[in-house]
Amino acid sequence: MSVALARPARDQRLDVIRGGLQIFIFVSHIANSFVGGWLIHRAWGLSDSSEQFLFLSGLMLGSVFTLKAARGPALPAVLDIFRRAARLYRTHLTMCALFFAMLALVSLSFLPGELARLGWGWMLAQPLHAIPAMLALIYEPDWMDILPMFVWGMLLLPPFLLAESRVGAWALLPPLAVYLATQLGRLHAPGLSETVGMGFDPFAWQLIYLLGAWLGRRALRHGRALPYDAAWAPLAHAAAALVLLAGLYVKLNWHGWLHWPAPAFEADWAYDKQELAWPRLVHALALAWLVGALVPRDGGWLRTRLAEAVATMGRHSLEVFCLGLFLSYGVSTALRLWPALFWPLDFGLSALGVLVLMRWARFLARQRVLKA
Repeated sequence: MSVALARPARDQRLDVIRGGLQIFIFVSHIANSFVGGWLIHRAWGLSDSSEQFLFLSGLMLGSVFTLKAARGPALPAVLDIFRRAARLYRTHLTMCALFFAMLALVSLSFLPGELARLGWGWMLAQPLHAIPAMLALIYEPDWMDILPMFVWGMLLLPPFLLAESRVGAWALLPPLAVYLATQLGRLHAPGLSETVGMGFDPFAWQLIYLLGAWLGRRALRHGRALPYDAAWAPLAHAAAALVLLAGLYVKLNWHGWLHWPAPAFEADWAYDKQELAWPRLVHALALAWLVGALVPRDGGWLRTRLAEAVATMGRHSLEVFCLGLFLSYGVSTALRLWPALFWPLDFGLSALGVLVLMRWARFLARQRVLKA
């Protein structure tokens, strides 16, 4: 039975998770880092923070759109989402321009060829072709590939949720069909060349974003994203745990730490990121299920100073993410320039970067209060 639509109380867990994802994304972008390579969850399973980042964005914007659409005509809610997409599009292009300028300075100063190494060679060689492709979101150099997927997800969200309001869960069939077509090799994102193209295939990744939007709508309308029955909940928990254990097995096998028979499928295919291989998708959803089901909403740890600092990062996740990319590159460059100091630089600069991101989020929070 549906409940009356009202803005729900802010779930601190979501903010903490989104903030934690920003920390993971920051360290995972540090090239050859021990911290980013071994001390976060992507080292021990098939999925990483990208899936959860997109899933939670869909979840939150799905509920936002549903709430706005329920207050009157749907058009203002649609326009609100499109305005958000336009702002994010501008942010992405700004990030591209700033990152290009930074890499150009580095290339001219002390690391020649840095632009080409990170996928900007086409921009240098054929800017009249590269710039329109970047504006169309189909040319994405290294580290510039995730924000366009959010833009595509936002553009798809209004028609998807309007269809869901009419046909219910049947609205998931088209996104699922498109995803299956990518897995069967029938549909692919535009590829400009073998080395220039899109890092995230939107035909595949749209599914996890729209699944999040569908669950966000259900949570707002029914008080719970999925029906909960104490009788079958343990079975669902056990199934999700088995998926995570299977992912751990595949990853340990890939690391060469197990001598058991390898899985029937190729491990590299199992966590193919560009097209969101189905084992990777299932792993991400199983992880989201267990965290959502087993982490209590009112845990005392959510009120600690550390949790609040991480939650503040989550509430300003876009700004934190953008700064984090520049910090990640800075740490990566330091590790390349001074390999003899790898261990102190890796741990020290990673920790310093997290502190900087926390302070950045805190500054943004204070600015928001002053403007209110």
